[in-house]
Amino acid sequence: MRVEPPDALRSAVGAALGTAVVAAARVHGGDVAASYRMDLADGRRVFAKTHPEAPAGFFTTEAAGLRWLREPGVVAVPEVLAVSDGTDGAPNHLVLEWIDEGRPGPGTEVDLGRSLAALHQASAATFGREDRRSTGSRGLPNEPCADWATFYATQRLSPLARLARDGGALSAAALAGLERLDADRLREIGGPPEPPARLHGDLWAGNRLVGTDGRSWLIDPACHGGHREFDLAMMRLFGGFGAECFAAYDAATPLADGWGDRVPLHQIAPLVVHAVKFGGGYAPAAAEAIARYA
Repeated sequence: MRVEPPDALRSAVGAALGTAVVAAARVHGGDVAASYRMDLADGRRVFAKTHPEAPAGFFTTEAAGLRWLREPGVVAVPEVLAVSDGTDGAPNHLVLEWIDEGRPGPGTEVDLGRSLAALHQASAATFGREDRRSTGSRGLPNEPCADWATFYATQRLSPLARLARDGGALSAAALAGLERLDADRLREIGGPPEPPARLHGDLWAGNRLVGTDGRSWLIDPACHGGHREFDLAMMRLFGGFGAECFAAYDAATPLADGWGDRVPLHQIAPLVVHAVKFGGGYAPAAAEAIARYA
């Protein structure tokens, strides 16, 4: 069944883009926002989404992240065409250029690996975010930190331990182990120090679109400056990326020795997030990863 967007959203998008919305329909796009394909009177097609209960800064934070990923010009990211957090009385919304989806080609995975390596090398000013905007629906902090161990301990694992305790998401043993993973412990097990990389921050297969030309596009980021192994570990958590992608990445910017042994370390944060949000098998998976290092 065709689902039309609310009239207020159509009007807001049309006003922001300086043309009328002549056709629109609901599309799949994320698990929290309502997303739509919109055709405009000037011939363009755009992607628009809204969220009636979005926290403050929800879409402007996403827009800032998309622009930050586009800035180096090394990876395909949809252009932000309009954004509002609803402070002007219109529905909050984010409007992006439309990407026609296709199938991966022979070079899709290699190209993504090289592009991601270049994105990470474009670097970040700090671990965390200079604007201090939080990440995701659980509002994880992104205060600037001088090193990865401090960032991962204080801005990810410690806040997640509190959320998991409050929500009863992890066992007492897993919580105790998570609390032992402080900055000092992370410095021992986290590999050699690296400068902050420009991270997508939520790079699972659902946040990669493949265009009709076989090129990969990155969407729905949780951007911050972090350890580049984090993006790669997230890519391995749910699958969907070929071995050629990781090989191309390592050939472009070789990873530190032992990085494969640290994949579960970087997966602890997303596993605990999923345990808090969804429960199920995520709690045992998080506990297993925690026990490996705590």
